[in-house]
Amino acid sequence: MKPSRDRKTREKPAHGQNRAGHRQSRPAKGIAPPPATHDVPREDRHTQPKAPARPVIRRQGELPAERLPVILEVAPNDDYALLDSGDGRKLEQYGPYRIVRPEGQAIWQPAWPQKEWDQADATFTGDTDEEGMGRWRFPKAPLGETWPMKHDGIDYLGRFTSFRHVGVFPEQASHWDHMAALITQANRPVKVLNLFGYTGLASLIAARAGAEVTHVDASKKAIGWARENQEIARLTDKPIRWICEDAMKFAEREERRGNVYDIILFDPPAYGRGPKGEVWQLFEDLPALTDICRSILTPKPLAVVLTAYSIRSSFFAIHALMRDIFADMGGVVESGELIIREKSAGRALSTSLFSRWLAK
Repeated sequence: MKPSRDRKTREKPAHGQNRAGHRQSRPAKGIAPPPATHDVPREDRHTQPKAPARPVIRRQGELPAERLPVILEVAPNDDYALLDSGDGRKLEQYGPYRIVRPEGQAIWQPAWPQKEWDQADATFTGDTDEEGMGRWRFPKAPLGETWPMKHDGIDYLGRFTSFRHVGVFPEQASHWDHMAALITQANRPVKVLNLFGYTGLASLIAARAGAEVTHVDASKKAIGWARENQEIARLTDKPIRWICEDAMKFAEREERRGNVYDIILFDPPAYGRGPKGEVWQLFEDLPALTDICRSILTPKPLAVVLTAYSIRSSFFAIHALMRDIFADMGGVVESGELIIREKSAGRALSTSLFSRWLAK
């Protein structure tokens, strides 16, 4: 769970969530690339002068153990399935709807015949003059902006956004399952910080598992969507703080306040803007934010999980960063890729890089 899936805003760029900025995969033929912003529109694009980045002190001590490459896979299930892919597109099943969207990594040919693709309920075209909402075409019947979805028993809303995203990033399920297990197995109160939180699915999963959650996103619209999802999921009794703020500024303030967390998730865009025009550049700002995340961990932390979309880099780069930042902390750093396993031909569609530090 955006583009802010929020995820400075995954319509996400700002610090809190940016999926258009997050996922700038190369568009299919004839489709204009989305702007480098979040999927939740930003009314104010003015920027402030960028403050000098917080210096990152070179930490001494033994580096954490490492495991790589680690491939975390999501297989087709009743809630979501990657049905087929190829020729710069992907055919997905989200609950009751079959959806076609651009996918620049799918450079192979589709395995299923065109008649299967023609059964789509919604297709993202990229045409600004397309009738209906945003850039979507509905071949069978006009569909509303939202529709009911489910993940592992949690109800939430899917949404046709104007930047091709639908409010959830299914490949993140591997991280969600792992996080929920850490929370339930801790046998103690656990505090989770979800930066660039987007539409809130990760926050809902953490809260259901028993954690106290702080959800941060720079987009007011994404925060509203996340709160709506909490109501739909019937989890309003769970302790979730919804905060609309620039992710870096919030983390710095938590450091000054002495507030700490057991698990931190951060899913930053490649580029984004905060609610007051703060500019986020991943390669410039990620080291400082990662360093702050270390500084706001509890004395007995459980995990820090970093996901990186649409960057021209290898997971080795963020792997080395995480090991440097978490020197002398012990534990292990696992890094690799998140993939979705295709139903038609069993091919693996890589969606993002990740690196996570685990206490054990």
